[in-house]
Amino acid sequence: MTTFFNEALKKRRSIYSLGKDLPQKNAEIVEIIKEAIKESPSAFNSQSVKAVITFGASSDAIWDITADILETQVPKEAFAKTKEKLASFAAGQGTILFYTDTAIVKGLQDKFPLYAQNFPIWAEQALGGAQQAVWTALAQEGIGASLQHYNPLIDDALAAKFDVPTSWQLRGQMPFGSIKQEAQAKDYLADEERFKIFE
Repeated sequence: MTTFFNEALKKRRSIYSLGKDLPQKNAEIVEIIKEAIKESPSAFNSQSVKAVITFGASSDAIWDITADILETQVPKEAFAKTKEKLASFAAGQGTILFYTDTAIVKGLQDKFPLYAQNFPIWAEQALGGAQQAVWTALAQEGIGASLQHYNPLIDDALAAKFDVPTSWQLRGQMPFGSIKQEAQAKDYLADEERFKIFE
């Protein structure tokens, strides 16, 4: 089982060349995402990770909105490259918006003041765990994805577009779809630079 799990982790790569020709139905993909998030751990079982799952025109709107906002922020001579990158995300089947529910974090801070400063950190840990779980689960099904971070520039516009609760803080965007081009080889730090082992 450990070998199987590690092999699953190795499949999780950043895929930037995406398409829309997945064999799975949207409903099947939604279930994969929902289960991965639900089964991910969170401190005090806070379940602070929330998600907006989009397909088709709704997914396209995310990247159109992002492009419109970035056009006002990125130097004109560099925007063509930025727009091309955003188009590669829109080329996929859909996009997941990952959120942290700050109301849950605040509630835990109030309930357990001794640990108040740690709850935002623990919420980020829960978020990372959920993102890796979703990403790996999608990879296991042959679905490519990457994790993007255009927040906070796009937060307000996407909150309005998707009627997002005010307590939800946008933490990342994950475009996904069929894999048009595999990821390049991954470099790893030497083990001696990364691990200390004592027996």
